[in-house]
Amino acid sequence: MEFQRLNAVNVRQTKQERLPFTIRIARKEADIRKAVAIRHAAYDRHVPEFAQTLREPEATDYDKTTTVFLAESKFDGSPIGSMRIQSNVGRRLSVEHSVNLPDWLQGAYLVEATRLGVVQPDRGSLVKSLLFKAVLAHCHNIGVEWIVITARRPLDKMYEAFTFEDILPEKGYVPMAHVGNIPHRVMAIRVDTVAEHWKAAAHPLYELFFDTEHPDIQIGGQPDPAQEIPAFVPPATVIRGLYAAV
Repeated sequence: MEFQRLNAVNVRQTKQERLPFTIRIARKEADIRKAVAIRHAAYDRHVPEFAQTLREPEATDYDKTTTVFLAESKFDGSPIGSMRIQSNVGRRLSVEHSVNLPDWLQGAYLVEATRLGVVQPDRGSLVKSLLFKAVLAHCHNIGVEWIVITARRPLDKMYEAFTFEDILPEKGYVPMAHVGNIPHRVMAIRVDTVAEHWKAAAHPLYELFFDTEHPDIQIGGQPDPAQEIPAFVPPATVIRGLYAAV
C-alpha cells in the first residue's frame, strides 16, 4: 500500500535524509548470499559456536512466508546489515518450537524477526535502527499485527529501547531451538500503535522513523520478473516516512 494511502489525511514530512547505504528486500540468490555473509560475521563475534551453523543459507530464507532485508553500502555495494522476518501464515513461528505464545496472540497475524546482523562498526546503530524502520513499515503495509522477537543478553536491551515488551515475563530467558538453544527473552511490539506510543513518550527515534523520509529505504515495487526469491512485497515504490504521523 502506498504511503499516500496510509497517510491520506494530515500528511506531514518534515525533512528528507539521504543515507550512505541502501535498504531493500532480497530478491535473488546473490542477495541471500550477501545476507548470509553478514549474518555469519555478526554472530561469529558474539556466539561463534552457533555462527558455524550460519555459513550457508537456511531453508527459511527461501520460504514463501519469509522476507529478508538487506542493507548495502553505496560506496561499493558491499553488505553491511540484514534482518529476516517470517510470518505465521499457514505455519508456526520458529519461536513456537520452544515455547507456547500467550492465548491473546493466537489467531493474530504475526511475524517473527530473526537473524539481525550488522558489521559496520561506525554506523552499526543507525543501520540497525533503519533496518527496523524498514521492517516496521513493511509489516504495517501488509497488515501484520504484532512483530515477535527473541533476544539474548545484551541485545534484549536494544529491543527494550525499541519498546518491545516481554510477552512471557514469567519465563525469563528461555533456550531457543532455532538459535542454538541459547537463552532468549520472548518479546513483541504491536505494529499499529508504535507511532502513537512513541510520540506520547517523546521517544528519541520518533522523528527518524515518522517525520523523516528516507528514499534510500526501498521496500516496495512489484516483484521483478527475474526475481528468484519469494517475498511478500507491498506495492509501494519507496518508503516515505512510515505511516500516519499522529
